[in-house]
Amino acid sequence: MRGRQLRVRFATHAAALSVRNLSPYVSNELLEEAFSQFGPIERAVVIVDDRGRSTGKGIVEFASKPAARKAFERCSEGVFLLTTTPRPVIVEPLEQLDDEDGLPEKLAQKNPMYQKERETPPRFAQHGTFEYEYSQRWKSLDEMEKQQREQVEKNMKDAKDKLESEMEDAYHEHQANLLRQGKIYQLLLKIIRTLVIRQEELRQEERRRREEEMMIRQREMEEQMRRQREESYSRMGYMDPRERDMRMGGGGAMNMGDPYGSGGQKFPPLGGGGGIGYEANPGVPPATMSGSMMGSDMRTERFGQGGAGPVGGQGPRGMGPGTPAGYGRGREEYEGPNKKPRF
Repeated sequence: MRGRQLRVRFATHAAALSVRNLSPYVSNELLEEAFSQFGPIERAVVIVDDRGRSTGKGIVEFASKPAARKAFERCSEGVFLLTTTPRPVIVEPLEQLDDEDGLPEKLAQKNPMYQKERETPPRFAQHGTFEYEYSQRWKSLDEMEKQQREQVEKNMKDAKDKLESEMEDAYHEHQANLLRQGKIYQLLLKIIRTLVIRQEELRQEERRRREEEMMIRQREMEEQMRRQREESYSRMGYMDPRERDMRMGGGGAMNMGDPYGSGGQKFPPLGGGGGIGYEANPGVPPATMSGSMMGSDMRTERFGQGGAGPVGGQGPRGMGPGTPAGYGRGREEYEGPNKKPRF
């Protein structure tokens, strides 16, 4: 502008962070993805050497200062891991260096020290001189610093290798412990599953046992009822005909035999023998005659102590036209008391 040369260069990035101790397997994309949780990122780069191998360092440029400050605080206070290996990243503010424009002569400070240093032009020191001697001492100091740096770097490298080896062994042991714990857990699950199955089998067995007991009890009850019916039928078949007639509801009161008849007496009844047929007792119905005759026959057969008369002899009392039924008397020579009338 107006005959002056205008120089333009990028200002230093105030929201940039330097990241080191990166794993060789961290790429630009992984670095950007990892730090994007703190805020929007403009650029994330992993620094490599001339062969393209990672140097373990990187640069992350955020879009705003609060995001860069948040990432710096979180990574400094905590442990931020990018890969499976427990190798935390170390975050520091990026030191901005200008390697393009450098320091021109017109920007140098023209102070008395500048004037004193510029009095002698560039030259090689001569052997044996004061300048040469102290220059050699400076070079020796630099060489010692270089050696110490190399030794420190070597010690650091050995310490890192040892730490990685211990970490690898500890990781394998940790995985083995997890595997053992998993096996123990699986064994416990198997035992619990077996116990549950056993309990279910016991419940089913108990249920089957109860069902079998119920079936056996039911069969016993049915067998007992069947035996009771058979005994009842047996008693009905062998009981006294009068009792059977009474239970079966057969002839009524007239159907019962005379308990004081001649069949049950020790001595024969008085009076002449009359017929027992329907012709000899015209006033008695045939059904009554049949029942009374059957009862008399059974009574004579079962309790024939006094001996039955010949066929056609005197029949039971109460069947003839003379004396009413149930009021027969003994023989006159019998001195015992007379029987009381039933009615």
